[in-house]
Amino acid sequence: MNLKPQTSNLLPHLAILGANIIYGINYSIAKDVMPVFIKPFGFILCRVIGALILFTLVSSFYKEKIDKKDIVRLAICGFFGVAANQLMFFYGLNQTNPINAGIIMTSNPIMVLLAAAFILQTRITYTKIFGLVLGISGALMILLFKKGFSFGSDTWIGDLFILLNSTSYAIYLVLVKPLMRKYSPITVIKWVFTFGFLYVIPFGFNQFSEINWTDFSLDIWLKFGFVIIATTFLAYLFNIYGLKKLSPSVVSSYIYLQPLIAALFAIWVGKDSFTWIKFVAAILIFAGVYLVSKPEKFKV
Repeated sequence: MNLKPQTSNLLPHLAILGANIIYGINYSIAKDVMPVFIKPFGFILCRVIGALILFTLVSSFYKEKIDKKDIVRLAICGFFGVAANQLMFFYGLNQTNPINAGIIMTSNPIMVLLAAAFILQTRITYTKIFGLVLGISGALMILLFKKGFSFGSDTWIGDLFILLNSTSYAIYLVLVKPLMRKYSPITVIKWVFTFGFLYVIPFGFNQFSEINWTDFSLDIWLKFGFVIIATTFLAYLFNIYGLKKLSPSVVSSYIYLQPLIAALFAIWVGKDSFTWIKFVAAILIFAGVYLVSKPEKFKV
């Protein structure tokens, strides 16, 4: 029996799942570091610098040359996938509340589906639309039953920037996909972060220079390390690896798992409780991800 096809198909999904597990846990960890010890834009610069160093070290084992014609696309991916994505998210989150942000971020798979149809000319199927509806329904069930949800004049600027962040990341996923046909994931992500680093410096340098590293306790250092190594380096690497094998719409659909993972992690550490709403939401989310993940003809 040949298990290679199943294994090669399973690994990308496990990579994307791993990235979203990290993102889900990150909500409870990063908030202990920011903004008390590090302000948002300074934290972004720390993340980009740390991840870039790690990507550069790992990429030293890969001797790949980039075609000159792909440099521009990599620079654009660095803008949308690193700089605009992270800067707009943190700025928006500072102007709104986490519940609003979580709800708006469920728009990302829709943005990806539209961007892929426009840029890569992929076909939007009824199955994928139904899968997106199920995933959104499950994610919203978890988010809307929390306290703190309110769209209004006080939060509209932050809400707008979260939506722009969602759109930015969708454009990144679609634009970076063709590069995965030509290069290894580590080569692509190293260049994406190289350009992202150049874009982030003007915004994050002042807050980065204000960090008082001597104030960090061991607990804060461990959480800081988690955000750099896991949330940035590993999560981006897992996503880019999954994107090499899967379509952008499949990769983005896993975002519906983040509210569920965050809730399960909160239950595990004793900060939340399990309810029937979370159970039903979990079923809807997994069903939605399955339908969006069904094989499709992908045109590059």
